[in-house]
Amino acid sequence: MTEGHIGRSLRRLEDRRFLTGQGRYVDDIDMPGELHGIVLRSPHAHALIEGIDAAAARAMPGARGVFTAADLDTDGIGTLPCIARVATVAPMIVPPRRALARDRVRHIGDPVAFVVADTVDQARDAAERVVVTYRPLPAVVDARQALAAEAPTLWDEAPGNLSYRFERGDKTAVDAAFAAAAHIVEIELINNRLVPAPIEPRAAIGSHDAAADAFDLLLTGQGVHSLRQQLAEAVFHTPPTRINVRAPDVGGGFGVKNFLYPEWVLVLWTARRLGRPVRWVAERGEEFVSSAQGRDNHTRARLALGQGGVFLALEVDTVANLGAYLSTNGPGSSTNSPASAMGGVYDIPAVFMAVRGVFTNTVPIDAYRGAGKPEANYLIERLVDRAARRLKIDPVALRRRNLINRFPYRGGLGVTIDCGRFTANLDEMAQRILTGGFPSRRREAAARGRLRGLGIACFLETSRGTPGERAEIRFEPDRRVAVVLGTQSNGQGHETSFAQIAADLLGLPIEVFRFVQADTNAVRSGNGHGGARSMHMGGTALYLAAQMVLSKGRGIAAHLLQADASEVSFSAGRFTVGGGERSIDLLALAEAARDPANLPDGMTPGLDTDAYNDSDVFTFPNGCHVAEIEIDPETGAVTLESYAAIDDYGRLINPMLTMGQVQGGLAQGFGQALLEHTVYDERSGQLLSGSFMDYALPRADDLPSLDITLAGLPTAVNPLGVKGAGQSGCIAAPQTIVNAILDALAPLGVDQIDMPATPGRVWCAIRSARRQPGPERAGGGSWPKTLRPP
Repeated sequence: MTEGHIGRSLRRLEDRRFLTGQGRYVDDIDMPGELHGIVLRSPHAHALIEGIDAAAARAMPGARGVFTAADLDTDGIGTLPCIARVATVAPMIVPPRRALARDRVRHIGDPVAFVVADTVDQARDAAERVVVTYRPLPAVVDARQALAAEAPTLWDEAPGNLSYRFERGDKTAVDAAFAAAAHIVEIELINNRLVPAPIEPRAAIGSHDAAADAFDLLLTGQGVHSLRQQLAEAVFHTPPTRINVRAPDVGGGFGVKNFLYPEWVLVLWTARRLGRPVRWVAERGEEFVSSAQGRDNHTRARLALGQGGVFLALEVDTVANLGAYLSTNGPGSSTNSPASAMGGVYDIPAVFMAVRGVFTNTVPIDAYRGAGKPEANYLIERLVDRAARRLKIDPVALRRRNLINRFPYRGGLGVTIDCGRFTANLDEMAQRILTGGFPSRRREAAARGRLRGLGIACFLETSRGTPGERAEIRFEPDRRVAVVLGTQSNGQGHETSFAQIAADLLGLPIEVFRFVQADTNAVRSGNGHGGARSMHMGGTALYLAAQMVLSKGRGIAAHLLQADASEVSFSAGRFTVGGGERSIDLLALAEAARDPANLPDGMTPGLDTDAYNDSDVFTFPNGCHVAEIEIDPETGAVTLESYAAIDDYGRLINPMLTMGQVQGGLAQGFGQALLEHTVYDERSGQLLSGSFMDYALPRADDLPSLDITLAGLPTAVNPLGVKGAGQSGCIAAPQTIVNAILDALAPLGVDQIDMPATPGRVWCAIRSARRQPGPERAGGGSWPKTLRPP
């Protein structure tokens, strides 16, 4: 491998296109003769559909069609599948999810009709003339309440609104550990529901070629091959080769654009019916009630500790809100995914988790940045901090005492961790705390009537996503090299990072490479993006493809240079014999390889290669974070004063891009901890936080300067030594900030607050604590004087 590009902070090659207005998003693309679609959505969270009168709408100027569930049934259109593979206690109940609701709507925004017209304004006007007669039904939006005997039932096939029970771990060993424990610490937490809100809303253009009976779907998506498979097999009952799915530039995804949505079905189906392309672009308000949402679970957990604070066992019981339907991968976010990270960076011999997945009258839940790993890490780090406070042990000391410090390590739920800087991360961060001057800032804040808090937390990511990935290398006639990946960028900078890998492997200038992705006609197969998988899975596939190029190229070079293959070496883009008297560069060799006359007997022409990485192993990004916050006790306002992180992402392909990923993830974690909350009215099921007027995303002035150290320990489970970096920020930040808030509030006796820690919640916690009898405690929260920083 030629060193020179991997490890360098190169500016993104794609940024020139984006910054000069040359990006191509779905909304920038016009199809000849295209029509425009508008989805008519339910204004009720739960209601029977007693009738739909579309006569006036069909008579509106420009209207081309008003389509309902009856039309779907007539054309034999199938339901949207849930493809999550979860080993549940009993078979998972998967009710039918149609592209348009039939007979009953089950959440605000449930699609009821699809109106197509010549222009978007005409479609909107026609949609307003559709008359739907509803009979409202009682709604339930809280998963725990949905399990109650008196709760309204969403699906007849799901009694008690229960879709599944999931269990993992050794319950007998856990029970025995708790029976022998010297200390047991319990906690009850809510992981708040979030709206992913990528900057580009969802959009799609569907087309149909009647002569070939073939579909084309252009969309804002993250995983085109999986979407094609689902559309072909479950919805249109046609061979996958008759559906092409492709994505141009995508403006953010965070997981939400991985899934099959009703709108993708509707634009393809109506394009076939009407014989013209059909475009649909979501309005921001629609995204709040139609795109998959994230998190939303309630967990009770307990930690067993022996004498001296050694962790013995962890038991977790979670009620997961699934929404009204099972989304594409929805069940995985509360089952397989958190199980892979349960217990975090700690040596906990016995672990058991139980999950109940519950239907409610809310937007369906699916994977959102981290997808279960944020929940698992938040749980264990909150538990550890509570244990430190209850046992009066320094939180750093308690963590250090229980860190995994031998590798490979097989955890209580069967996941084997190959390596990590767990101890080094914590020790280096502890040293910063000791010399950082926090106690003086706490005293100064107290003099101003403020509460200052310091929070520390570790994190463990399990990075892989869907196992397996493909890469191809194609040598083009113009002396460019196409790097074809089954992963997909939606803002991560793949055009740059994959070119850096290819440039070093093949010894060619980075400008030579052309990145190809997100088109099922151009890319043979792929698993898209999700689970921080692209460099681990896709990068390894590219490495394997490059090795195949060099292996075949060495044989061709030996033939052309009249030498034995053992005499041929490769360096800096050239095959050379012996001391360098005869050589040929790679691009010239690729051109020569197209002619069979230049090849050894029996060798197929061309140097193009296709490699598949069949790995199913995880990598384990990890780190230690510290937050310092200040609270105004008169208003409850929390200010994030500083934030530091020491993270291990293995070998870094492009440190600048990694830093951007971590910063973005931290911002989303800050949002969950302090601002973001999806709120439904408990009685009506109406979404009360349905716009950015009511749903608060973090802004630049909500973030402090970020002190991030990238201290990578390369992994040996892939040849590049890389670990995923895309999700870790939002995995680590929530518990770090909440621990800091509780440290500030500890002198008042407050030891529990749920996210988001809004001024109202913090103020109420302070008021409630002050009404309790007994004096306030002075001092430094969970930092005992003997171990507290001087």
